[in-house]
Amino acid sequence: MTDLSTQSFAQRQDADATDRSYIGLARQIHALIAAGDFEVGSRLPSERALADKFAVSRTQVREAIIALEVQGVVEVRVGSGIYVSARIGARPVTFELPRGPGPIETLRARALIESEVAALAATERKDRDLDRIFAALTTMREQMHDKEANHAADRQFHMYIAEATGNTVLLHMVAAMWDCARSDPLWEKIEEHFHTSGLRAASQEDHQHIFAAIADRNPDAAKSAMHAHLSRVVGEFTQAWK
Repeated sequence: MTDLSTQSFAQRQDADATDRSYIGLARQIHALIAAGDFEVGSRLPSERALADKFAVSRTQVREAIIALEVQGVVEVRVGSGIYVSARIGARPVTFELPRGPGPIETLRARALIESEVAALAATERKDRDLDRIFAALTTMREQMHDKEANHAADRQFHMYIAEATGNTVLLHMVAAMWDCARSDPLWEKIEEHFHTSGLRAASQEDHQHIFAAIADRNPDAAKSAMHAHLSRVVGEFTQAWK
């Protein structure tokens, strides 16, 4: 006769295996650690190896690892890899995290959508739109060493570009993607690793290129500049465990 607790655990594993979200993947990796497949202090397989093992994208692996780090299960060491944390077992792992798209997935979507938004803004913008975009750009530069103030101006910069399209649906989409990522605890953990004054300075330069293209009414250049900007941010935020 099958023990009910064993049966329940098996059912839980089956359910996790069919969950293709990063949370489902995090649960599967945690189950391997809990089962003793990886000892405390040991290094987990590479991102590529985990992606191959679970037949998922490397983006899902990155977000699953950050979810595990938030729970204290693993430790990401920049430039070294992912290690099973000595804190594992110190508190229950609940995975009470947002079950929507992860922050990296959202950033990739922003790179596609906001590139087209910037292109449209370059053709539709009015002088008053330029004034507002430039004001946000100026505030970002002035608040370079104040992370929160710089973040607020950064968001405003992107919102003003979306408003310049004259399309409220696009504005709501950009706002939703921005706020979805920033309200995620995984985003906070990613920023702990990678958000630096150097990153803000690089973003400032990116934003200047975007503004110049919109001011010149050059949709191709605006699209390219926005895509390059957000792709660079994705690259910065996913460099730790390559």
